[in-house]
Amino acid sequence: MVDNLKVTAAEYVAWDGDIPGFGVRVRPSGSKSYIVQYRAGAGRKAPTRKLTLGAVGKLAPDEARNLARKAVGSIAHGLDPAGSRADDRRGLTVGELAVVFLTDHVQAKRRTGTAAHYRDILERIVIPALGTTKANRVNRSDLAKLHLKWKRTPYQANRIVAVVGSMYSFAVNRGLVAEGLNPARGIEKYPENGCERFLSTDELVRLGAAIRKAETTGIAWSVDEAKPNSKHVPKHKRRTVIGPHAAAAIRLLLFTGCRLREILHLKWDYVDFERGLLFLPESKTGKKTVVLNAPALAVIKGLDRVGQNVVAGDDPDEPRADLKRPWAMVTREAGLDGLRIHDLRHSFASFGAGGGLGLPIVGKLLGHANAVTTARYAHLDADPLRVASDRIAGTIAAAIGDENHRNLGTLIKLRE
Repeated sequence: MVDNLKVTAAEYVAWDGDIPGFGVRVRPSGSKSYIVQYRAGAGRKAPTRKLTLGAVGKLAPDEARNLARKAVGSIAHGLDPAGSRADDRRGLTVGELAVVFLTDHVQAKRRTGTAAHYRDILERIVIPALGTTKANRVNRSDLAKLHLKWKRTPYQANRIVAVVGSMYSFAVNRGLVAEGLNPARGIEKYPENGCERFLSTDELVRLGAAIRKAETTGIAWSVDEAKPNSKHVPKHKRRTVIGPHAAAAIRLLLFTGCRLREILHLKWDYVDFERGLLFLPESKTGKKTVVLNAPALAVIKGLDRVGQNVVAGDDPDEPRADLKRPWAMVTREAGLDGLRIHDLRHSFASFGAGGGLGLPIVGKLLGHANAVTTARYAHLDADPLRVASDRIAGTIAAAIGDENHRNLGTLIKLRE
């Protein structure tokens, strides 16, 4: 029966018919564990606790049942085994707490990309600096020093504080550290200067030409002629051609304004060709519907189906990891050094806002959950103001006999 328990979208417990409170907890991740649920105290207001006995597979059902009987017996005598275990765990180091946090909270409740980001911050930065320190002894000063150490990269420094703050909130809720303990509280974050870049029409022309060259004749790469083996590299082989799926991914990012992972993780099952829509089950803001315009639809239709992913990688059953190499080649060829892939999303938004479509429409196309996020493009949404200004100035210019007002009138008609 335990082996046949199905994994569902929500956590549930399959209860035993003999021992009260004994059951198997099945999590959406697929993990199964034997637990005993009970009230720690008398009366209905007593807190409910779950005592984990062990993982299914590591404990046989009979072994788990014997442990459950002992636990139920101790509970009947007024003991609180889960509470005692929590007291013992208060001695966790930061490194040990991070493992519990990543396993029980981040991996179970956060999206894959977010979980990877949390793991990177903790394993690469926090654990090397504070991992051996007892979690309940870390104070604001300790974390502030780590925050200061990374001040040259304000975004990274601020993410350290945010991730550690989330970890300690989890620890307090689980009773792993004292109530109210959170070293991240009160640390002032560094200002993060936005580095948004919007492509001009000329830059788009150069980028498009570079993509076409990269997928056809290829982009040349330089050889250090001073090296001994450089002369053995034939000149006709000193070009790199990117695959059609990589080129298509860049074009889809341009035409849709989607985030990188939304395109790289796009499956054929998500594409509705009849209605011209993408139904993404997961994005930064949850489920998302993307309107496919004619150029984007043509790109997808032009791709060969290799596995389940629209943008095929080396493994047809796994999504492509990144676009670093083709993107670096294309931007170098186009003379757009420093251009980020995410700037394509900003450029998509800038053309929409600058075209007078209105921020609500632009926000809807980008999948923004909050209008405040779209407001960053408000300075571009000036087309109605420009038309009004042109008309006012045209009237004034005509009144004062300025010859330039005729050209202004022509400009107004073109904009209308």
